[in-house]
Amino acid sequence: VVLAAVRKHGRALEWASEHMRNDKDVVLAAVREHGTALEWASERLRDDRDVVFAAVRQDGRAFEWASERLRDDWDVVVA
Repeated sequence: VVLAAVRKHGRALEWASEHMRNDKDVVLAAVREHGTALEWASERLRDDRDVVFAAVRQDGRAFEWASERLRDDWDVVVA
């Protein structure tokens, strides 16, 4: 149910459980639809290169919610 919701409305991740916010498939679906949904992803997934790359590609503003380590990653910066 959550995966279907975030595929249509990525920002629905805001209301998902912590467990779902830590599920890579759910978070990837959310950020591919709405990059700034990265704001509600778990800290672990904010530090996941695949997730952050997908979010930043969809909306550059998502960079703000990437982990500090990935904000220092040149490949993410220029995504």
